[in-house]
Amino acid sequence: MSEKSAYIYDPIHGSIHLSGVMLELMGHPLLQRLWGIRQTGMAHLVFPGSSHTRLEHSLGTRWVTREMSAHLGLPSREATSLEIAALLHDLGHTPFSHSLEPALVESTGENHEDRTGRLIRGDLPRGMEAFGQDILEYRAPSIPEVLERHDVDPREVAKLLGQGFREKPYLRELLHGTIDADRLDYMLRDAHYTGVAHGVVDKSRIIATLGLHRNHVAFFEKGRAAVEGFLIGRSLMYSSVYFNKTVRVAETMLLSAVERHPEFLDRGGEILTATDGRLLTALDAAGGISRELARRLEARVLYKVAITSDKVSPTLTAHYRENPAERRAAEDAMAEELGGRGGNVLIDIPPVLELPGEDVRMLPDEGAEYRLLAKDPYLSRLVGRSPAPWELAVYTTPQYLAETQRRGFTWLRRHLRR
Repeated sequence: MSEKSAYIYDPIHGSIHLSGVMLELMGHPLLQRLWGIRQTGMAHLVFPGSSHTRLEHSLGTRWVTREMSAHLGLPSREATSLEIAALLHDLGHTPFSHSLEPALVESTGENHEDRTGRLIRGDLPRGMEAFGQDILEYRAPSIPEVLERHDVDPREVAKLLGQGFREKPYLRELLHGTIDADRLDYMLRDAHYTGVAHGVVDKSRIIATLGLHRNHVAFFEKGRAAVEGFLIGRSLMYSSVYFNKTVRVAETMLLSAVERHPEFLDRGGEILTATDGRLLTALDAAGGISRELARRLEARVLYKVAITSDKVSPTLTAHYRENPAERRAAEDAMAEELGGRGGNVLIDIPPVLELPGEDVRMLPDEGAEYRLLAKDPYLSRLVGRSPAPWELAVYTTPQYLAETQRRGFTWLRRHLRR
């Protein structure tokens, strides 16, 4: 009997073939959960076509990994483990993807990558152990059970998403490098669905000029233009889409709605195991400011930008980024002074991103390997600029906008003084 297989048509990569362990994993409830999580958080409020999901991206990342492995001629076992890791690499995401990563870290002490590793090893976080298991006459096997049935070691797969293999660093770099399968897929996919062309990179040329040198991922000189285009395009996608100022407002509102849920600090990890729709329902049921913020997001009645600054002490922003409870206390004190209630004033301190990450190894036609960004400081400055529209901002409802603007940055700094 021939092995069962299926094809899924993907608008980015065409027909994606699934069989064996890939097909069985595709039907697992924890992977199917990703159908309900938007890839780009709240970006659909600015880019209406951007409603694609984490599962679409996971399928695409697995397919790009397959193309890379085939080009490099990796051994079958390595290639299979990489493909599985690529398919499962986003299992631990919260609803609305990266929008709620700070809430996940605060409530559980782990990020989505930590949680993904746990799920692959079969260590289910609270709230996910029953996902898909309350259906009549149905019990899904655990992820490790599926993998072991196909002679794949779950620990080996999880390791690829963690620190990788020291003796073979290229295995992790193909999934989590400066130019990797994950980023190649989301750049092309996000550009397609948002309509922002900056992410349309030359995937074929990048893969065709991919190589290994001293057990690291490197690119041959003939692919330099495609590599440079990728680095510049990623920087532009961050500034124009992921850190768009209206997207930042919406994501800050969503984060505040979750942080102010009555059970956030006690059982916050559970509400963050949901899908986008279930989370909005939970926020609505919670009442209070969580309900108000959730309903504003559903109706796209967003807060307004009142104060922005690009000249804030890095020590101060780092402190409040690492101590969100103190940031919420400052927000509530400001709202109270304005005559409002907690959650009517929100402070946004965007995360610090180091773009593009590690330097890119290049292999010239003659001579020794070199690092692209070290050799080209202009390119390094261009792609390494901050994608955030500001270092710190204050958002509020239209009711308090004029008074917040009148009080200005001096008033804000008084509340943030440590």
